[in-house]
Amino acid sequence: MSKALKLELPWVEKYRPKVLKDVVGNAETVERLQLIAQDGNMPHLIISGLPGIGKTTSIHCLAHELLGESYGDAVLELNASDDRGIEVVRNKIKQFAQKKVQLAPGKHKIVILDEADSMTAGAQQALRRTMEIYSNTTRFAFACNQSNKIIEPLQSRCAILRYTRLLDEQVLDRLLLVIKAEGVEYANDGLEALIFTAEGDMRQAINNLQSTVAGFTFVSGENVFRVVDSPHPLVVRKMVLSASAGQIDDAIDYLNTLWAKGYSAVDIASTSFKVTKNMVEIKEGRRLELIREIGFTHMHVLEGVSSYLQLSGMLARIADMA
Repeated sequence: MSKALKLELPWVEKYRPKVLKDVVGNAETVERLQLIAQDGNMPHLIISGLPGIGKTTSIHCLAHELLGESYGDAVLELNASDDRGIEVVRNKIKQFAQKKVQLAPGKHKIVILDEADSMTAGAQQALRRTMEIYSNTTRFAFACNQSNKIIEPLQSRCAILRYTRLLDEQVLDRLLLVIKAEGVEYANDGLEALIFTAEGDMRQAINNLQSTVAGFTFVSGENVFRVVDSPHPLVVRKMVLSASAGQIDDAIDYLNTLWAKGYSAVDIASTSFKVTKNMVEIKEGRRLELIREIGFTHMHVLEGVSSYLQLSGMLARIADMA
């Protein structure tokens, strides 16, 4: 198969785990899901956590292991951010719960609701009654970013599992697996850039990898940052270090370089935060002061207050601390 044909299928789907043992990270929580798969009696579930860390994938893996060949007929997946109104509960979900499916004894149909924290309060209230009536035949699995946006009556009916962000080493291991399988040429700074920009989000890391290969064929740090349209952390690092040393003119020059390339104030502020928190050569107390200053600037920029002026002011205040 040619490389062009390989790129037609998103790698994030091509390399999505099919069984629970292949899910990356959150080992203790995944182990609990494996015990549920072995026991065969799945409770209603809520899995909460940041985007791209395996919540929905874990539920699909669990459903595959529980249902086997019946998976296609016995699973209904809805993205609640699109289908989030009360009519969806009354129509799609209720009809699926009423549907007769031939399953082995002790098995249940499964409704997977992705982005469940986007469901309206009315839809969630209607779902509570549906869960009660059809619990003998149908189990519900919610994937959400914030479990506190799920109403209490639904939370009390579910086992709640929390996923944490993936470690850089875990993201790196999976990236190397994909790179080897696809025969991708890369440099070490390219891997570092993918991990830096992903921030523990496996989906974003793999998507950025595929986008870089599609655009440049070679995965280098420079190419990755061009694809994700993010300020290069080395330039941001020099900017912050210059300001921290009291060299305000140099710091402003670095800021002007980034600004001239069209990077937004939000991107520059957020990259400054990510870079500064890893500056081990600066003492912790001093580093916390810089992070505090960057945080306030980020907040003001998000409020829409004169962006370039805010960034310049941030550098001036950092230089004033020197």
